Order: sequence, then C-alpha cells, then structure tokens
Amino acid sequence: MIIGIPSEIKTGERRVAMSPVNVKSLTDKGIKVLFQANAGDASGYPDAEYEQAGATITTDRAEIFAAADILLQVQTFGSNNDNSDGDLASLRSGQVVIGMMDPLATPSAAQAVAGTGATAIALELVPRISRAQSMDVLSSMATLAGYKAVLMGASASPRIFPMLMTAAGTLKPARVLIMGVGVAGLQACATAKRLGALVEAYDVRPAAREQIISVGAKPVELDLDTGESEGAGGYAKAQGEDFLRRQRELMTAVIAEQDIIITTAAIPGAKSPILVTEDMVKAMKPGSVIVDLAAERGGNCDLTQQGKTIIAHGVTIIGPENVPSELAYHATQMYGKNLQTLLELIIDGEGNLNLDFKDEIVAGTVVAHRGDVPHPHMRKLLGLPELAASTDTIDVKKGA
Repeated sequence: MIIGIPSEIKTGERRVAMSPVNVKSLTDKGIKVLFQANAGDASGYPDAEYEQAGATITTDRAEIFAAADILLQVQTFGSNNDNSDGDLASLRSGQVVIGMMDPLATPSAAQAVAGTGATAIALELVPRISRAQSMDVLSSMATLAGYKAVLMGASASPRIFPMLMTAAGTLKPARVLIMGVGVAGLQACATAKRLGALVEAYDVRPAAREQIISVGAKPVELDLDTGESEGAGGYAKAQGEDFLRRQRELMTAVIAEQDIIITTAAIPGAKSPILVTEDMVKAMKPGSVIVDLAAERGGNCDLTQQGKTIIAHGVTIIGPENVPSELAYHATQMYGKNLQTLLELIIDGEGNLNLDFKDEIVAGTVVAHRGDVPHPHMRKLLGLPELAASTDTIDVKKGA
C-alpha cells in the first residue's frame, strides 16, 4: 500500500492533508507514504518532520500520482475547479482519491473522476452518526471558522469586546449576534463570550435553543413557526420566501442593536439564505461589523462580496473565503486526524484497502467507483438512473 500526499494547488490554500503525527500512524503500520516536498510549509510543518515520521519526500508531483494507491488531499476535484485538470488527467483506474469535493454543488466532478476509473471519497458526505464524528471534516473546519470569525469581527470593530471599568470611565461590552448556530455558530458564541461580549444567537431550528444557552449566549426568539425547519443531519432546511420575509422583519429590530454580527447559515449544496437585507444594514449602528461566513455560498447578507471587505451605509461587511486555511497549523492537525480515522476504517490490519459498501460511512461517501457514480443522491443530481444496492469491495495490497 502506498499513500500519496501532494501539495495543495488551489490558490490560497495553506493546509495539507496530514500532519507528521498522522503520517507516522500510517508508516508505523508498514504503509509507505509519499509526501510532496514543501507541502506542509504553509501550515507550519517542515519536510524534516515528515521524514522523521517515516515519509518519503519527493519533489515530483507526477511520481506521487503515478505510484500512490490512495491520494489524500484537502481540496480535490470539485472543491478545486481552478487548476485541477492536470491532476485529473493523472488519475488511473483503481486508484483512490480522498478529499473535499463539494459534491452537492459540483456533482459533475464525481462523474469526471469516475470516467478515469478511479474511486473518489468525498469527505463532506461523512454521515453525522456517532461513530463517524471523528471523521467529520466539516465539523472540524467549522469549529475553526467560528473561532476565527469572532477575531475578524473584533479586529475590524472600533469597539472592544469586554466591559472595562477604568479611571477614564466605564466601557460597555460589545453586543455580538450569531446568526445560524451549527458547529461554527456555537464556536463563535463561545469565543465571543470568552472575550467578554454580550452574546445573542439565533437559529431557525428549535433544537438550537438549548445549545445556545449551553455556550453562555442568549437565544433570540422570534414569533415564527419553525416546526419543520430541521432537515437530515441536523442541518437547517431551506425555507419558503414568506417565512424568510417575516423572519427578516422581526430580525431588523434585533440587528439594529448589535455591534458585531456573524452569520453562518448554510444549506448543503444550495445558495445561502439571505438573513441580513440592505435595509437591515441601513438600520445598524455606524461602525458595526458583519462577518459573513456563508460568503462562499452567496452570503447571508445582501451586500456581501465574496473574498472582499467593504463598507456600506457605515457598516463593515467581511466576506471571507476559506477561513480554516488561515489557521492552517491546527486545521491540518484536525483534518489529518479525520483522515487518519477514516483510513483506519477502510484499511485492515494487514495494510490492505477494503471498501465495504454495506458500511454506512463507505456507502455515504464514495461518489465515484469502477467507472460509475454509486451514490444515490449524486446520481439524482446528475440525472442518472437508480442503481441496485452494491455489495462490492475493492482491495489494494500493501506495497513496498
């Protein structure tokens, strides 16, 4: 078995698929790891640490793609549509590629990988079940994004977060509102609270109320029917325009009181819902800040510009891209552990790969296999006919 870890080629990506500690967990089992030279530099992991972990360092990316049975990436086909054509052309039949693929938004990437005969595992599709928690890259990366969003808001704000009683007078604490309380939102709540802000949070899902309170924030409760607001996997469901219009009306008064707003609401595979309209922005205090973590999906604010920071109606609106990459050291550590745990599921004690499609995690994440797209929802997105349930396995013997 040979595992290859190439450098990330998407513009601005600083993470790498595994840290040296994760690599050592593989080499200790007799698995050969080919690591591209300098791939860990941007995240704070030099080649020397990978060598100490037992990896073989190579400057030749083509060598990694030619030799590896399994390729590990952070942003692979679909997630990286800018410059991944060369990598796609290098795939071979029977090879396995594992990484983030943005499969629900770009299902064509899975079909493209299938066309090479390679197998693709999309990490965004790891099911939210107990035994898969340690493989859940979305939760890992959202934790870091929520933390970083608060720091972005604090840095851009002309106010400090905590209350201070000084000889020059008492400084009131900042008021922070978190909109969308999934993993990122809860981490944002906790971080803002630790910094001393008065923190409120809103989520359309009724179940979020207890979670908000658990991290020290105050839930914002609106007069809305939210009984069917939660979909599969704990994600918020897309709501109708009448619901969203009423929600915006009620939120305007809440938003007008805030100093910093962090929005995190996302619908898997769909455009992010608009939670903050231009009229709401106009109602905000001068100097207020919005950090829109949904910017890459169109944004939760009407005025958000992806990858840019703008000032509109006296309000600073930040539309960050790839926030976890800005915390590349720990993002790599967490992502690598998620991958390590997944590999422990699909590689047996003798170092052989075994994909068991009877396993819920395997069946839920494999989006390309043996020239086809086996994932039912992906097939639906691509307009392909349903397939009979597969009992396939593939095996790759441990190599030198």
